[in-house]
Amino acid sequence: MATLLMSALGAALVLTTSSDALIAANFRTAQEGVYAADAALERAMADLGTLADWNAILDGSASSAFVDGAPGGVRTLADGSPLDLGQTLNMLNCRKVTACSAWDLTANTAQRPWGANNPVWRLFAYGTLSSLLPPHAIESAYYVIVMVADDPSENDDDPLRDGQDPTNPGTGVLSLRAEAFGPRGARQVVEVTVARPGGEGFGVRVLSWRLIR
Repeated sequence: MATLLMSALGAALVLTTSSDALIAANFRTAQEGVYAADAALERAMADLGTLADWNAILDGSASSAFVDGAPGGVRTLADGSPLDLGQTLNMLNCRKVTACSAWDLTANTAQRPWGANNPVWRLFAYGTLSSLLPPHAIESAYYVIVMVADDPSENDDDPLRDGQDPTNPGTGVLSLRAEAFGPRGARQVVEVTVARPGGEGFGVRVLSWRLIR
């Protein structure tokens, strides 16, 4: 009986220790994902600040210098799992992995209630976090993407162009969404809203930041 009792206590101790280690590892991985998404946003905003015309971003003709190839296709994450950039973009634009139709993009839904002003997200920056800085400066298994869209508060019914009316609340304002993908299905999402300093010129200023849970 004493041996059985000691064995049960030992097993409980091992299970508790293992659970604590797993919880700590998951927390560490989640925090790393938030930092990875933030780092990608900082890089994307630096590139945004150098562009005089944000319409080229919204129509997909301009992108960040931080890219690892064509804006689409499948990337392989550090743990060997695939990440389809096109499907990720489609899920954000119309909640399905296949290509979005014009009707899908303007449909009023709980997630996208702005109709003709629904944001049309574009890939702007994407690549491994470790390639964000010179070799060996960052050691991370995360892959990051940053998507950009016109701010939905702009009511000009044209999400592919930034508004020209200075009285429009969305003129000179963009929405950015960073997603960080890590090992074992880890994923963190951060969204920010940015604007031109004073509404025009170069550079960006952050209007809002939020972690999507």
